[in-house]
Amino acid sequence: MFADTLRALRQNKGMTQAQLARRLGVSSSTVGMYEQGRRVPHSEMLGKIASLFGVSVDYLLGEHPISGTMELRDLAPQVRRLLLQNEGLMFNGTPLSADDVDKLLDALMMGAAIILQQDKKTAEN
Repeated sequence: MFADTLRALRQNKGMTQAQLARRLGVSSSTVGMYEQGRRVPHSEMLGKIASLFGVSVDYLLGEHPISGTMELRDLAPQVRRLLLQNEGLMFNGTPLSADDVDKLLDALMMGAAIILQQDKKTAEN
């Protein structure tokens, strides 16, 4: 679970393994091993990774992926992964590509931002 979550978070930020490795102060092969599930970082490194991506260590470890309050942006990598895992995913009979899934998630985030703006205006009135 950690491996998949880390990979999704990194890809969602548009980072390469090498870029993530530099930010964490480790080698690219270490990040690769994390993402392959061949190695799990120590607690201090887990904290550093969680902080970098703005998620909790519990979230990284998959212990509480959707409990309590959660930012939509933190959930986006999981939603993307779930959508991409469903081969044959379609909209109105048209298959969705990985690029389409990314656009869908962007639209979801924009929709959420619009809702927040509208709620803020309503609260001010």
